[in-house]
Amino acid sequence: MFQKSTPPPSSSPAGGGGENENFFFPSPVYGGGQGGGIENKLMRTVNTHFPQHRPRRARSSEAMRRLFQETHVSKSQLIMPYFVREGRGVKEPILSMPGQFRFSSDALLREAESLQKAGVKALLLFGLTEDKDKKASKAFLKTGIVPKTVREVKKRFPELLVITDVCLCAYTSHGHCGLLNADGHIENDASLPVLAKTALSHAEAGADMVAPSDMMDGRVGAIRRMLDENGLKQTAILSYSAKYNSSFYGPFREAAHSAPVFAKKIPKDRKTYQMNPANRAEALREIELDIREGADMVMVKPALCYLDILREARDRFNFPLAAYLVSGEYAMIKAAAQKGWLDERAAVLETLTACMRAGANTVLTYHAKDIAGWLSN
Repeated sequence: MFQKSTPPPSSSPAGGGGENENFFFPSPVYGGGQGGGIENKLMRTVNTHFPQHRPRRARSSEAMRRLFQETHVSKSQLIMPYFVREGRGVKEPILSMPGQFRFSSDALLREAESLQKAGVKALLLFGLTEDKDKKASKAFLKTGIVPKTVREVKKRFPELLVITDVCLCAYTSHGHCGLLNADGHIENDASLPVLAKTALSHAEAGADMVAPSDMMDGRVGAIRRMLDENGLKQTAILSYSAKYNSSFYGPFREAAHSAPVFAKKIPKDRKTYQMNPANRAEALREIELDIREGADMVMVKPALCYLDILREARDRFNFPLAAYLVSGEYAMIKAAAQKGWLDERAAVLETLTACMRAGANTVLTYHAKDIAGWLSN
C-alpha cells in the first residue's frame, strides 16, 4: 500500500557536501520516513545552512526587533469616524460601542480639538436624523446635519481632513441605502441622483473628501460628474468599493439608527447590494470599476475577515487603499478587554498592523484617538 521513500539525489557528484544539498530525514514521529502523507513530505528535507542562518537573531532584543520590523504604523494613517446628530450640547453614549458617542455639531468641535491634539488629522462623519422619509429628503439638505457640521469643523480646524459618508440608510424611513419602488426592490438608477446631490451638499460645505458607502452600481461616476459640473474638481472620492454584507455591522446600525425596517415589501437585509462574503473575484471587479469611474481611494470593509482582499487589491491595482475596522471588530475587542480576557492596546495595535501589512495605506478605526496616544507613549 505504501512505497518506501528514498533519498533525493545529491547536488554534489560525490553524493554529499553540496551547497544546496537536501537530506532525507526519517522521523519516528512521522512514520520513520515511510508513507506519502503531507507530514512525511514536510519532514523529508533539512536545510543544511543551519546553524549559519538563525532568524531568531533578528528577534533577540527590542532594538533588534525595531530594526528588522517590516510594517510600520503612524498617526497619519488613521481616520476617526464620528456620529453627528441634531441638537446642542449632546454627547450621547452608544451602548453597543463603549467609549463612542453621538455628538451634536457643537459638541463635536470639542472632540475634534482633542483629536487634533492627539495627532490624528482626518475624521469621517456619519449624519443622523429623526426626520426620515421614503425619498431620503434630509440627506441632501444644505442645512442638514452633515453640511452644518462640516462648515463648523472646517472653520475652526481648517487643517483637519474632513471626509463625509454618503449613503441614504440613515435618512430613509425604510432604512435601506437606496430608494425602494412600490414592489420593495432597490431602485439603483433612481438612487444615483440622490446620492450625487448628497455628495454635492457635503462638498459645497467644505468636505475634503466624500465617501459613498451605499454600494449602488455607478454611484462613483455619478458623484464625480456632479462634483465636476459644479466646480468641485478638487473634492476627492473615497469609495467603499468592496463592502461586504457582514454580521460585524451590528453595533453601527444601533449607533446610527439605520437598520432596515421589518415591514411588508421592505427587504429584511442588504444582500442585494452589499457583497457576498464568499466572493473574491467580485470584490476585485468592484474595485476596478470604481477606479475607472473616478475614485481617488478605494476601501475594503470590514477589514479583519477580508485581509486576503486587501492583499490582492494591493497586488493587483497598487492604488490608494483603505481598510475599515468596523463597529463589530471594535466592540469585540472592547468587550474582551473589559472582561480582562485580552490586552486592548496590544490587540488593537496588532489588528492595525495586520491591515497595513496586508496592503492598506490608511485605516478607519474607532480606536484612532486611542492609537495616537499609544503611539506617542
